[in-house]
Amino acid sequence: MLPVAHAEVLARDWLPPVVLGRERAVAELLRRLDPPSPRAPPPWVVAVVGERGSGTSACARRAARELAERLRASGGPRAPRYLALRVAGARGTHGVASALLTALDEGFDGRGFPVAEILAGFLRRLRREGRPTVIVLDDLYSGGPELGPILRAFGEPDRFLPEGESGLPPLWTVLAGSPSALAQAERALSGRWRIAPFVALSPYTTQELRAIVDDRAERALGREPPVELVGRLVHRAVEEGGGAVRAIDLLRRALLGPSPTLRPRAPAGRRRLLSISIESSVVRAIEDAARGAEAVVGDVRRLEARYARALGLSPLPPTTLWRRIVRLEQAGYVRREVRTGGLGGTRSLVRVMTPIDEWVVSPNPRGIPRAGAPWDVPPVGGAPAPGSPLAAPTARDAEAG
Repeated sequence: MLPVAHAEVLARDWLPPVVLGRERAVAELLRRLDPPSPRAPPPWVVAVVGERGSGTSACARRAARELAERLRASGGPRAPRYLALRVAGARGTHGVASALLTALDEGFDGRGFPVAEILAGFLRRLRREGRPTVIVLDDLYSGGPELGPILRAFGEPDRFLPEGESGLPPLWTVLAGSPSALAQAERALSGRWRIAPFVALSPYTTQELRAIVDDRAERALGREPPVELVGRLVHRAVEEGGGAVRAIDLLRRALLGPSPTLRPRAPAGRRRLLSISIESSVVRAIEDAARGAEAVVGDVRRLEARYARALGLSPLPPTTLWRRIVRLEQAGYVRREVRTGGLGGTRSLVRVMTPIDEWVVSPNPRGIPRAGAPWDVPPVGGAPAPGSPLAAPTARDAEAG
C-alpha cells in the first residue's frame, strides 16, 4: 500500500477544480444558467444526462460551484448559498423535500409533515434569508423519487409563500442523472415549462479515464503515481463498465485499503450478526440495482446471474437468492417490501437500510470461484486475488480483493 498524502481527494464527493474531458459540458451548463443576471425569466433550471460513471455529477457540481463563485464575484449584497443533494439516497419526494429543508435547518424532522408544507417551509426560508441559491439535485435515476412537486414549487413559489408576499431571491437548479430519469422529471411538469434540451454526455473513453485516474492518484499521493497501477485500475473499470465512478472507487481501495468494519445496525429485538456468509455476487447485485436506495428483486436476480458467471459460477436459484435477502434483512442491512404493480399485480423490492460500505460479511463457500476462473480479466463485482485471504471484513473488501 502506498503512503497517501491527501486522502481527502479520494472522497466520493470531492470535486476536482477541472472536470477532465468535460470542460465543454461545464461551459455549456454555465452558458445556459447565465449568471449573475439571466436574461431569460425564471425558473432557471438545466440538466446534464448520461449513464452512470460518465461524469454527470462532477459536471453538475462544478457548474453550480462556478455559478456561485460568479455570484460572489459580482459583489451582491448577500453571499450565495450552494446546496447539493444526492436524490438516490432519499426516500421518495418526501425525503428529497425534507433533505432540502434540513440543509437550511439542521433540527428539522420531516416526519408527519406533508410534502407541500415542507416545500412551503423551504421556500419561505429562502425568501426570508434573501440569498441567491444554487441547488444541485444529483443521481436522478429511473423509478426514483418523483421530482415534479419540487420542480413545480421552484417554478411557482408564490403558491407557497404567505399572503402578500411574492417572489424569491435568484434560484438556480442543476439536475443530473440518467436520460430516462430526466425525461420523467420533465413530464411531471405537465408542460408548465421545459428543462430540455439536456446537456448529454457520452461514456468516457479509455484515454479520458486514464487521465482522470492519473490526476486523482497524483493529487492523493503528492507525486506521480505508478504507471502500472493506473493502467490496471483503468483496465478493470473499463471491463466492468462502471466508468469514472468505478475507476475512482478502485483507486480509493488500492490506496487506502479496506473500509473500516462497522457493526450492523439491526432492528430492535433482532439478533445482531457479527458476520454474514453471503456471495459477493449478491452484494454487488444489490449495490448496483439499489444505488443506495431500493431495488426490484428481479433486477437483483438478473445482475447476480451476470456477476456469478463472471466469477465462473452458476447463478443462484431464485429461492436461494431470496434466502440471502432474508439473511441480510435479519442483520438490519435491508428491508423487503411488496408493492402493487408488476406482471403479477405486485412488485418485490429490497430497500437498503445500512450503507453497503458498512456491511460485515464473509464469502459464502459457494461464492468462492472454482479453479480455473478467469482471474486474468477481473470479473464484474471483483473477487479476492489468488492467494489472498478468502474472508474479508466488509462487503466492499470482499469485492475489492
